[in-house]
Amino acid sequence: MALYAVEKQFAWQGPLSEKGTRICRMFGVTLDRLTTRAPIHACRVEIRPGDIVLILGPSGAGKSVLLRELQRCVPAGDAVDLAGLDLPADRTVIDCFEGDVVTGLQLLGTVGLSDVFSLLNRPAWLSDGQKHRFRLARALAAGKPVVFADEFCSGLDRITAATVAYNVHKRAKHMGTTLVLASSRDDILLDLAPDVIVSKDFSGPADVIYKTRR
Repeated sequence: MALYAVEKQFAWQGPLSEKGTRICRMFGVTLDRLTTRAPIHACRVEIRPGDIVLILGPSGAGKSVLLRELQRCVPAGDAVDLAGLDLPADRTVIDCFEGDVVTGLQLLGTVGLSDVFSLLNRPAWLSDGQKHRFRLARALAAGKPVVFADEFCSGLDRITAATVAYNVHKRAKHMGTTLVLASSRDDILLDLAPDVIVSKDFSGPADVIYKTRR
């Protein structure tokens, strides 16, 4: 088990332009308030190996900030970030996975990309939702102890998101992989069944909810 305490504050940077000054007057905001009331994004969370951690909250609340700060706490060689995975245009989806065909099919089946048209397509030509799922499969295939994924399932329809969340949970638990995910949708909670929920709103530190007592 590891205890992570992260905090990030974005200080306002001046000076104000003429338009900025007018905006402050319109909203009754002083320069002092801008510089002293910057939002603080913070959380204190215990993560065990193999945990599924979901950072949950509305768009703009600071989920991505917490995800990045937690990622900074993990050695680069121990983690893979979906955002850093490329989308090749020179080979097919199935050819992006090392090993035998069956292993690749199993990983791609986890994210719902096991149909022949997806398998023989190029990753760079996939739809946005398919690209997200392809990266999920690549991240799991990397075999790293920790996977970080921002905007998890955010561009998928309800049924696909539920299926992917359920299958990714099963695959991660089977592999012993720790998942740290950020998402604004709470309709995947039952299917993803996270061990830890980091609930983030627009003000103050995040609330942390554990599935079992720690």
